[in-house]
Amino acid sequence: MNEKLLLVRLAPLLALSLVAIGCSTTPTPPSPPARAIDAIVSTQWLEDNIDDANLVLLDVRDADRYTAGHIPGSINVPSFPNWWVNFMGEEWPWMELPEKEALFATIGNAGITGGSKVVVIARTVDSPSGPARFGVTLAARAAVTLIYAGIENVAMLDGGYAKWAAEGRATSTEPVTPTAETYTGIVDATAFVTKDYVEDKVGKSTLVDTREADSYFGLEQDPSSERAGHIPTAKVLPAPWFWSHTADEAAASTYMTWKNTSAIREIALTVLGEDGDEEIIVYCGVGGYASPVYYLLTEVIGYTNVKFYDGSMQEWTADPEAPVTKYKYQ
Repeated sequence: MNEKLLLVRLAPLLALSLVAIGCSTTPTPPSPPARAIDAIVSTQWLEDNIDDANLVLLDVRDADRYTAGHIPGSINVPSFPNWWVNFMGEEWPWMELPEKEALFATIGNAGITGGSKVVVIARTVDSPSGPARFGVTLAARAAVTLIYAGIENVAMLDGGYAKWAAEGRATSTEPVTPTAETYTGIVDATAFVTKDYVEDKVGKSTLVDTREADSYFGLEQDPSSERAGHIPTAKVLPAPWFWSHTADEAAASTYMTWKNTSAIREIALTVLGEDGDEEIIVYCGVGGYASPVYYLLTEVIGYTNVKFYDGSMQEWTADPEAPVTKYKYQ
């Protein structure tokens, strides 16, 4: 075969190879989204910026704790009763999104506008109402709900009120009444997904169980679930991996803080990989632990295609036909 004829026959193969090379893409690593305020702010940052006219300090602790002491200028809109997430009592699912109209009214009554920079202040110490992690998860859920409702610049105060007070910063017992606004925003209808959606994505997208490992593996049964174990193919990324505990010797207690951003990023990238565009679906027992993980993945790390299944294992295991995996990873 002469050289010219050989080149003619090889030309289509060469062309296909070049097309394949051009179509292959390297995954884009996640990077933090552009925002007017960091997703997690320090107590020092808050003290330095507390006079910012666009800053709204949103204390979501219970009213009694707020009354006993709060950061000056902060308003109190606690998670109970049903401001930032609906608690259905004996009914289920337990933690669902508020109705849009009610949520927008809550946001407006808190004086929050689309241009506000909202700092969410959590309960970060143990109390009779529950361990500190419950306070942090509820605060994270408030932050996620605000972002869902169209508020772009939401932050969480590292260490919450307990860290602020332990550092000897100014506190107040004078309640703050916000000036109500009329809030009109656009909810992110793609952020929260249904059980049917998750069923269709098993084995196709990255599912992430954010509960402790013993619940994931089915060594213990989540009290909110009908059966122990996890959704098939789900990876485990426990929310507590992202937390630290600091001793407050004066108060003879500890308060929770976030791990530093580098550690948060390393943990997530190691478990989930560096494709920032891959679809990730987070869930937990009822929608609590999934809240801080969703917040960190989207707002701190910058994964761009994260979904939240807030029906979680409570809804999933109530269906006897829904498969559950025990005693193995994925």
